[in-house]
Amino acid sequence: MNTNGSNLSTNTRINEFTNKRIHESGNRKSCFVDVILPLPLSQTYTYRVPVEFQDDVAIGKRVEVQFGKKKIYSAIIKEIKYVSPELYEAKNLISVLDEAPIVYEQHIQLWQWIAEYYMCTLGEVMNVALPAGLKLSSETSIMLHPEFDLENTELSEKEYLIIEALRYQGELSLKKVSEILDVKTIYPIIRSLINKSVVFTTEELIKKYKPKRAFFIELSEEYLIKEKLETAFQELERAPKQLELLMSYININNSLESSNGNVINREIKKSVLLNESNISAAALKGLVNKGIFNLIEKDVDRLVNEDSDELSELVLSGSQTECLNEIHNMFEKQNVVLLHGETGSGKTEIYIKLIKETLAKGKRALYLLPEIALTTQIINRLRKHFGDKVGVYHSKFNDNERVELWNKVLKGEIEIMLGARSALFLPIERLGLIIVDEEHENTFKQFDPAPRYNARDTAIYYSQVTDTKVLLGTATPSIENFYNAQIGKFCYVRLSERYGSVKLPEIVTVDLIEEIRKRKIRSHYSSVLINHITEALNNKEQVILFQNRRGYVPFLECSSCGFVPHCNNCDVSLTYHKFARQLRCHYCGAAQNASSDCLACAQQTYELKGFGTEKIEDELKVFFPDATIKRLDIDTTRSKYSYEKILNDFDEREIDILVGTQMVTKGLDFAHVSLVGILSADSLLNFPDFRAFEHAYQLMAQVSGRSGRKNKRGKVIIQSYQPEHPIIRFVLNNDYLGMYDHLIKERKNYKYPPFYRLVKITLKHRDIRILNLAMGRLRYMLHKKFAGKILGPEFPPIKRIKNRYLKNILLKLEKNASVKAAKSDLSDILQEYRTQKENRVVTVHIDVDPM
Repeated sequence: MNTNGSNLSTNTRINEFTNKRIHESGNRKSCFVDVILPLPLSQTYTYRVPVEFQDDVAIGKRVEVQFGKKKIYSAIIKEIKYVSPELYEAKNLISVLDEAPIVYEQHIQLWQWIAEYYMCTLGEVMNVALPAGLKLSSETSIMLHPEFDLENTELSEKEYLIIEALRYQGELSLKKVSEILDVKTIYPIIRSLINKSVVFTTEELIKKYKPKRAFFIELSEEYLIKEKLETAFQELERAPKQLELLMSYININNSLESSNGNVINREIKKSVLLNESNISAAALKGLVNKGIFNLIEKDVDRLVNEDSDELSELVLSGSQTECLNEIHNMFEKQNVVLLHGETGSGKTEIYIKLIKETLAKGKRALYLLPEIALTTQIINRLRKHFGDKVGVYHSKFNDNERVELWNKVLKGEIEIMLGARSALFLPIERLGLIIVDEEHENTFKQFDPAPRYNARDTAIYYSQVTDTKVLLGTATPSIENFYNAQIGKFCYVRLSERYGSVKLPEIVTVDLIEEIRKRKIRSHYSSVLINHITEALNNKEQVILFQNRRGYVPFLECSSCGFVPHCNNCDVSLTYHKFARQLRCHYCGAAQNASSDCLACAQQTYELKGFGTEKIEDELKVFFPDATIKRLDIDTTRSKYSYEKILNDFDEREIDILVGTQMVTKGLDFAHVSLVGILSADSLLNFPDFRAFEHAYQLMAQVSGRSGRKNKRGKVIIQSYQPEHPIIRFVLNNDYLGMYDHLIKERKNYKYPPFYRLVKITLKHRDIRILNLAMGRLRYMLHKKFAGKILGPEFPPIKRIKNRYLKNILLKLEKNASVKAAKSDLSDILQEYRTQKENRVVTVHIDVDPM
């Protein structure tokens, strides 16, 4: 394959290739390729393959092509053929970029299905599927890598020329690089520089790998002498907790005796010492401040198995073994099984057994999670059983890491892939098992940009293409999938017993109206919740508090004139963030400094309305000054390793109370959590959506499951103004079937999933008048074909976001009718709609199966 740069112009090269084809036309047919471009285009494009590259082209390889007059892209070969296009003269492709395909044919088939089912383009699917480093274009820019070492890197003449230009200009577009080198074929050169870590593309975030860090404790050098240590014992008699901690250190270390009578000093992990002694970090801090202990932070190997009990062979309980055997039997019948297991029932152990069986057959496994936060805990558990066979892939990785992992998967170096929804696109060969954990979560659905696909449903389709087994695991199945299991579309397995026979948590509801009437409530916390938090902390146990709203308060309101600060770009109030002293929009990201003066009347009479996680954290520090309190929400987890740090700290009992949004509800497993508090159940129940009750049940049941998972029964406190609400009663009684029966009737009566399929069409424009007119025209066109199946048009609850008004139409399509035909009709209507000049100014978004 010719990947070397050339000083010839593109036209000269094309002429040479044309002459070669003339001479060789008697021996070779003209070869063409249909390629997918990383652009929102409704079709593929055909390019002629020069004779020089005909032996190199293959489906799934990238090729360098010119699109339009000047722009150059890397495209994926979708099809190889020997018939030229009839409507236009095919351009020559410029070069073949890969020695082997970077995606397989079954993945391109998956892309095609996503494009058709979710009504988007192949280019949009390609953009989501591939890391940015594999989608270079002439508009991409490069910069010098901060760790580039010129002296220890071998460079070609052209590569050195690029380095010199970057040192002078700082950043170069690929178009500029082409001009500097006076060549068109620059992608192989750029790829070489990226592989040598000389440059990076500007799509990438510069984040170096951070090793896992841990704190260790050792005795200070002067206390290694036995007499000095005995003096310390006497000095600590007035600080009994510190004395007890020092004795625990010595007992764990078993180091009082040595050959010369002094103490042998060994490091002990801080978390181990605190867990074994059951003493707070405050006592440890006192010993460090007194110079008795040294606190050392060190790198630790992520793959080291520190707990001997976890190194042993995985042993399933009787109910787990029975469940695993039933899954085996079901996989004989169908490829998709729904595992309905209680929280804390040990579903992860069953996943691990299934993965081991899959690897033993020479196949690979894909483990999909709804949240990046979950990967921290799960990766540690998997690596204790599988070591470096496990890889992780998600959006927090920068593009260098993504490309590196992509290439490792291509080479077959990773046998188990763990990740969020984008991991589904990885080029895994011999895939034998896909696990979709917490299958009910709506975060498996991509909302923006297109394709607006659901990774769970896409995995189910993909299993048909690759004959792969799919296990959908959850404690609270989505109504659609539970219905599918009931009608026999999927197989169904129930795991109703918690691991270790631990009882489900005791759930207590608190009537906030009564608490307020009796004046027992303190701020937003009932007396029942405060008392149970106090009891848990006294017992050295941990607490999780759930409030599904971040920030300090949702909005400020002036008591003098009623003014509420709103976002200038969106029709929504600004959320007050106290610690940043800002008012922020959670939709467009706009922020302004918070002032105590009302912007309308200038009076200092702003009142705080509602409460978010930030306010809870702030107030609890007043109620429980000795407790360590942290938050887990988007604001505290923006950096790459922030999830891991907070969850590790909580797991190692360095945090007493964890306050969080939905992040704390999803599959986390902590041994010492005895109490969970749901501060405002009503905010979940009163959401204007047909899935609100289902999601409310799932969130409350899932967060309740975080309590009492090891050895001791936990407790859950649910605060509500309507404690007799049917959904709260279903949670109280752990009655999923009751909730399902209650909601499935409504879904059928009002024509919602699982009995109907939904397609949401959203129009956007800056001018509400133009938007209304455009929507009127669209509704008229839709009504001709879909009369009686249209809901709307209507504005969403927040009708303006980022200075663009939104309006929705919802199509309800019968399941027993041809959904494919209906989508074809809809595509035709939208194509005709877009051809009308007055409609071209409006943005059209299509969301199939909206969540």
